[in-house]
Amino acid sequence: MIGIVVSRADSASVHIGEHLRDLAEWEEATDDTRPDEAGGGRYYRRDGFELREFDDLHIYLDDPAEAFSSTPDFVAVVSRHSGETGPLLTAHFTGNFGPADYGGESGRFARACPNAQRAAVSALRDHAPDGYEVGIEATHHGPTETDVPSMFVELGSGEVEWDDPEGARAVAAAVLDIDGVAPDSDRQLVGFGGGHYAPRFERILRETDWSVGHIAADWQLKAMGDPDENRDVLRRAFDASAADVALVDGDREGLADVLDDEGYRVVSETWVRETAGVPLARVRDLESTLVRIEDGLRFGADIDAADYDVVSLPDPLLTEAQGIDIDAALDAVAETTVAYQTVEGGTRARGRAAVAGDSYDELVARLCEILRAKYDSVERDDGRVVASMTAFDPEAAKRRGVPEGPAFGKLSAGHEIEVDGEVISPAAVSKERIVDFSV
Repeated sequence: MIGIVVSRADSASVHIGEHLRDLAEWEEATDDTRPDEAGGGRYYRRDGFELREFDDLHIYLDDPAEAFSSTPDFVAVVSRHSGETGPLLTAHFTGNFGPADYGGESGRFARACPNAQRAAVSALRDHAPDGYEVGIEATHHGPTETDVPSMFVELGSGEVEWDDPEGARAVAAAVLDIDGVAPDSDRQLVGFGGGHYAPRFERILRETDWSVGHIAADWQLKAMGDPDENRDVLRRAFDASAADVALVDGDREGLADVLDDEGYRVVSETWVRETAGVPLARVRDLESTLVRIEDGLRFGADIDAADYDVVSLPDPLLTEAQGIDIDAALDAVAETTVAYQTVEGGTRARGRAAVAGDSYDELVARLCEILRAKYDSVERDDGRVVASMTAFDPEAAKRRGVPEGPAFGKLSAGHEIEVDGEVISPAAVSKERIVDFSV
């Protein structure tokens, strides 16, 4: 069950609550065990949801989850967003990396629900009216002491939007769309650095299968102070995010060193993108067996293979194929391997690879096919690939008196030329070139 919190002190929250009740059929019930101002009295319920109203502004509620008739899987607080950002629908988690200026406790965090936030942001994109942006925010304000995971889902960013029925209805529809969504997944990280509206982390939600828990924007890291002196705060952020992976935006060696010392994996955005869709146990195994992603590991199409062998790639053959058609050569490697090493920022395959079954033979066959675009003959036999072609021979041309320059170019392009009245054909100044690749 998802608990929905509406604050009567927030006009946008009230409007969203009205649209929630209008968009679905609810059963009215009465809770005489709690005061009306604290979530008791009349409340609303339907399959998958329970909606409670509170008099206090939601950021100052100690633990709204305790008001519900049964423990929610997570709580969605519908709220206004205030800022100079224009029409904006957003979601975020609550807590304080530094002082508690707006509710909650200093250095403490409400339990996040990263997977639910990911679903909520996707739903907000689906329902956003024209002119509205959709995003996430860094962690800020209270409450911090909730017993179950929670998030704020907000309508912003000023009076016009708070009174906008289309905006309020979009937030309400998005909340209803997350019915049945689990609060967590096995792919969650904590974010550090960047601006308050966290574009890097919003991009990760939009373009990968990772979810993002608590985020410490630049201003919160400054408020927190020295990472080494606030290890307890950092640990609480990871615990509240159910995560052990950190993505640090910007050059923050001191912070990264502390996180690494605490046992958290500090990764790059490249690491997050490359691991999308790859079982994390397989990621750990291949990084241990081959090389880390930051050092060039890339995953192939056969990533779900039950077993694999580590082999050396046929580097000379691969280099020749990449020189002929880099995209086709990389596709051949990616589509026939479990994972492979790369160099030059992931743009060229070289080194070792993990392969399953007879996929290594398939890789060699595909590389041979690429070579046929350049060579007259390409044959594979007994651990070798032999490629041959008839090519222009500059030395033979010189012996026939052909001057270097445009004449060389014409002959190499297959055109006859005339030198001192003699017609010289390309065949007369060509020789067979044979290249032998060990595979």
